[in-house]
Amino acid sequence: MHSPSGTPPLADVFAADCPSRQVLRCLASRWGVIVIVALTEGRQRFSGLRRRIGGISERMLAQTLQELEGCGIVERRQHPVVPPHVDYALTPLGQEAAERMVALTDWVEANLPRLQAPPAGSGSGSASVPDSAPGPRRDGA
Repeated sequence: MHSPSGTPPLADVFAADCPSRQVLRCLASRWGVIVIVALTEGRQRFSGLRRRIGGISERMLAQTLQELEGCGIVERRQHPVVPPHVDYALTPLGQEAAERMVALTDWVEANLPRLQAPPAGSGSGSASVPDSAPGPRRDGA
């Protein structure tokens, strides 16, 4: 569908069928953000990324790198040597995304005490979703 000016419409992340949802799923996954930020330090081998990112399993790192490569965010380079040598870097598009991810992770780190504090007036010792938050209904309706 085209707008009256004849140009294609902009992506609409609120539309259920918008392809931007798949890109967001790739970029904004827990490990996707961390891998992207880690790759801002430059081209890295798999083992270096695994050491840098605490808590990620080998399988999850491989899956995340594959997804990011599929989204055009990460470039995988295989060197013709024995034993095999593969490294990863951000693409130009990945570098653009990384600027925003670094800003987000910096903000989270700077505000972590506030983010972990209980909401004002909650009366509980840990952050939680308020009872009035919308969620699945239990009455079947």
